[in-house]
Amino acid sequence: MADHGRARKLAERIQQIVAQMLDTRVKDPRLGFVTITDVRVTGDLQSASVFYTVYGDDEARAGTAAALESAKGLIRSEVGKQTGIRLTPTLEFHLDAVPETAAHLDAALHEAARRDAEVAALAAAAQYAGDADPYRKPVEDDSEDEDSQG
Repeated sequence: MADHGRARKLAERIQQIVAQMLDTRVKDPRLGFVTITDVRVTGDLQSASVFYTVYGDDEARAGTAAALESAKGLIRSEVGKQTGIRLTPTLEFHLDAVPETAAHLDAALHEAARRDAEVAALAAAAQYAGDADPYRKPVEDDSEDEDSQG
């Protein structure tokens, strides 16, 4: 049975180690402004998926991916030294799509707010097509009132 607490703690520790390694020890010029966003470790602690974001364009992302792939062995050996577990998990680096997804959702929300404001402005200036009160009311006969009085 997998120990999810241990996997979570190991993932947090790997995230710290990888971030520290990228900041201090990996000196690849292709490496851009990288942020380690998440690490997920399998239940058997054999594999770790490291998710990262890169500030910049597609060229910076491609360079960073190549730099991380070339430094994978160095980072894995340091993870093994600092965690002290018997089997060091293999590392897989994945570009995290959260910032692009968040930007897309943000743009969609702004568009929806703009359209809502447009509809509200049209509704405020709208007038009824017919009478303001479309329901029929019984017609009061003035002739009957005159007959009863006279």
